[in-house]
Amino acid sequence: MESQRSEVVREAGAGRNHRAALARFLAAASGAAKVDVSGLAPLRGGAIQENWAVDARFFGGLLTGDQRLVLRTAAPTGVAASLSRNEEFAVLKAAFAAGVTVPEPLFASEDPAVFGKAFFIMRRVDGTAAAHRITRDPLLDPSLPAIAGRLGRELARIHTIRPPRSGLAFLPSYEQVGPAQQIAGFRAYLDRHPVPRPVLEWGIRWLETHLPPPVEPVLCHHDYRTGNYMLDGANLTGILDWEFAGWGDPHEDIGWFCCKGWRFARLDREAGGIADRAPFYRGYERESGRMVGRERVFFWEVLASVRWAIIALQQSDRYLIGGERNLDLALTGRRATECELEILMLLDPDGAPSDA
Repeated sequence: MESQRSEVVREAGAGRNHRAALARFLAAASGAAKVDVSGLAPLRGGAIQENWAVDARFFGGLLTGDQRLVLRTAAPTGVAASLSRNEEFAVLKAAFAAGVTVPEPLFASEDPAVFGKAFFIMRRVDGTAAAHRITRDPLLDPSLPAIAGRLGRELARIHTIRPPRSGLAFLPSYEQVGPAQQIAGFRAYLDRHPVPRPVLEWGIRWLETHLPPPVEPVLCHHDYRTGNYMLDGANLTGILDWEFAGWGDPHEDIGWFCCKGWRFARLDREAGGIADRAPFYRGYERESGRMVGRERVFFWEVLASVRWAIIALQQSDRYLIGGERNLDLALTGRRATECELEILMLLDPDGAPSDA
């Protein structure tokens, strides 16, 4: 606990030290005569990236007046699959242009003189992304099926973005990141890991022998789940955390949203812990004009459990091997065992994909 308090104090001090440089950057980027940064403080959440609340007054330019912003930058250690901040900013711009409900992306910088590392600035949206609150709040219960339907429609809008896109040329092709390549990456990681994980090995083997036929790729969020969207009451205010975005099978995002690892307090609600699948699927199908392939979703749910287990181990590696003093990272490693249990349940010989 003492180390965590020290980290908060260190971050607060860093914020004070960067205010003047950030004010100058914001003035130049927005065309303002001057910018006063009155607040700069770390926000809670964000296991892979850091988010800072920025309160600023702009004198002239594109954003004249008082503005509530967020500065997003990299954590001290990260996950190899994560995009850079400049790349994530480009993806966020593409989503915003496609009509997806996201915080408006404003400016990006790779100049370490401003904040010590690359970052981008976006508008701050109201609400909470705390999954344990969203899935447990009884006041939200009447609205949750409609929220699930809205999230299905938002996902369909994300999937309207297709390659080739000049602004997203940095994204690897689908042939480089398809299911076979993902599975090979999981196996390579486990081969190097010091602790054997036989259930994950079994899940990987099942995936290898059940690869679905290829599809035309779309932009996938790759972390579309409860905990990565903001609700202000029952109003959806933003889809967050785009650092894993890339080309993929649209059923990847559907399987990730529905996998048990992201249902939090409500394992009985298969769509993100907030509703049955039906309203989520219905929202997606009506917006996209395409039917959801139930068997493809099942494959991607199995892959989601393997992937989430690998991510959980990578997060705990940041603590155990990388030396990052963050208790949340250490505790995340236990989620790998929960994923292994789900893999065993999904692949039970008497089980079958749900048509819910």
